[in-house]
Amino acid sequence: MKGICPNCERETEVEFIQTTETFEIRGELVKTEVEYYQCTICGEVFEDPRIENDPLERAYREYRRRRGMIQPEAIREIRKKYGLTQGELAGVLGWGVATLSRYENGALQSSAHDRLLALATEPRNLLKLVDATPDALTEEKRQHLKQLLAATISRELSFKRIYEDRFGAYEPDAFSGYKRLDLSKLFNAILYFCRGQHIPTTKVNKLLFYADFKHFKEYTVAITGARYARMPFGPAPDNYRYYFATLQEENAIEVEEIIFDQGAGEYFRSLRDPDLSIFTDGELKILAVVKEHFKDFTARAISDTSHQEKGYIDTPKGHPISYEYADELKI
Repeated sequence: MKGICPNCERETEVEFIQTTETFEIRGELVKTEVEYYQCTICGEVFEDPRIENDPLERAYREYRRRRGMIQPEAIREIRKKYGLTQGELAGVLGWGVATLSRYENGALQSSAHDRLLALATEPRNLLKLVDATPDALTEEKRQHLKQLLAATISRELSFKRIYEDRFGAYEPDAFSGYKRLDLSKLFNAILYFCRGQHIPTTKVNKLLFYADFKHFKEYTVAITGARYARMPFGPAPDNYRYYFATLQEENAIEVEEIIFDQGAGEYFRSLRDPDLSIFTDGELKILAVVKEHFKDFTARAISDTSHQEKGYIDTPKGHPISYEYADELKI
């Protein structure tokens, strides 16, 4: 094919090359696809100016994906959603506008800055930041933003009450781990387990089951108050499809359908960090223990393991599993 070689300074025959390159990013090796042209006359290698993202930017994107960090477009979406300029959002975050601009244009943010960005995606947290930085916005803009955030929070609270009334109307008992359904903890537990990687639905449901039942085993109360039914692929929270659909609708998780030889499955990955501040130290310990214990388990392996639990064996198909079986839990 023909192309302009910058070394020969004329049109020559060039070869399109597609390969992979490894970058070391903060001590972690990240492979990414690299595309370039090579002049067949002088051997000069040069990038195609039409390619939007350079290899390093792609490597940064992959690093963020692995770590569950905020991507540049998500930062722009925050500003667009609330009508903020770069300078205004930077001021609310306590940064210089150049810092925010770099992140929006692909620079890799620090871990501390990423945590602050993740906080800012939540209306309640953004409202706190606005209150803490009174000089970042004009008074008119500040009041308008506070009203907008308050309305958003109100809608979320109303939805949460309706949801909990519908799916958590039961009294705390042995089937709920003697706790009312706590949607905040349930949703954030899902985000925790799906952080940084795509997890199949079946595995997420089992991780939730083991976390709730193990916490009950050690502390005599569940973490989320969810009821778990005996399903063909193992224990799963009642109405779990509604929970995943809600998080997907809120752009908190993304779903990817993966095709296998024997069918297809849905895999979920968190698009924002979980709010771990709502959990007790004991709950955080159990979540971490369960995630670590099953980190190398496939969906089939964790499903098979759950089928060996006495609570699953003794419970009729489709019926709720009593937390009283937690004492028999194998982890």
